[in-house]
Amino acid sequence: MRLKRTITALAVAATTSLVTTFAVAQPSTGTRHHQDDVLTVAQRPALPASLPRFSVTLPDIPPGGTFGQENLLDWGGCTGGNKSPAIRWSGAPTGTRSYLISLFDLDSKTSSGFWHWSVWNIPAGTTSLPEGAGTPGSPGLPAPSVLGRTDFGMTGYGGACPPPGDTAHRYVFTVAALDTADIQVPPDLPMAAVNVVMQEHALAAGYRTVLTGL
Repeated sequence: MRLKRTITALAVAATTSLVTTFAVAQPSTGTRHHQDDVLTVAQRPALPASLPRFSVTLPDIPPGGTFGQENLLDWGGCTGGNKSPAIRWSGAPTGTRSYLISLFDLDSKTSSGFWHWSVWNIPAGTTSLPEGAGTPGSPGLPAPSVLGRTDFGMTGYGGACPPPGDTAHRYVFTVAALDTADIQVPPDLPMAAVNVVMQEHALAAGYRTVLTGL
């Protein structure tokens, strides 16, 4: 019961005060950043600026590159393959017991951005996920990882599909190293609330931004 009350309180806090505004931590200069955009929530960094960083790479998307057709959404006017890209990381600190990965569109037309992917309880010995690991049932996702719900309302990865003619959107991959093996949240909890729990356990994080416009 205590856990349920805690989760409920976190969800309320997330939806009333933390979902309000998402932006880039760096001051706006009118230019787009290709890497290391940092999410801020309600004008505060989602993770402390002092948090140690480690390396995150996308093997199939070079720096300055964009999503392949296979990574784009497969409905809603887009005809992609809806496969999450391969992702690797290194340099996480001692004491890491699991990882959380998320993908967030900073430039969505919603008032609070858009979550495209979340997965948590990734075992501490993991240093990469293959392409397609975000698809429910994929053998590329190691147990006991949990796929969260996207803002599309579905479980697993939901590819990019920015409106035609929009300025390229910034899609931020975050890999957070956590001090617990199980963050103990239900898979259908909104990512804004999961993000609050993540903050309580984060030891370090790495970021990679991909620009995409159609």
